[in-house]
Amino acid sequence: MIKRDVFEYALVRVVPRVERGECFNAGVIVYCRAKSYVAARTHLDEAKLRALDPGADVAGVRAALHAVEGLCRGGERAGQAAGDDPGRRFRWLIAPRSTVVQPGPVHTGLTADPEAEVERLLGLLVR
Repeated sequence: MIKRDVFEYALVRVVPRVERGECFNAGVIVYCRAKSYVAARTHLDEAKLRALDPGADVAGVRAALHAVEGLCRGGERAGQAAGDDPGRRFRWLIAPRSTVVQPGPVHTGLTADPEAEVERLLGLLVR
């Protein structure tokens, strides 16, 4: 039998005009404590972004999404969080905020391969 570990994930949403509350999924963050794993994958659908806000700062949104991925990777790209463990970085990323790029609610599941899980969820829930 394949050993499966609990993992948590949250979608990364783009809310072009916070006051309107309209959003779409642009990424996923996966955290597996048993494997000390945290990763994010993003995909920005520029057509959706422009449909919700023709004047949206596409470069700014893309930079914010890349920052989420960089924080998960750790190292220099994580800035002040570089020395934090994966769980702490995940908790920081899922904290509610009122910005254009926001985390969604946290969900859980079981997986034998968290890296494959992040790709599967990106395909299923974002692309």
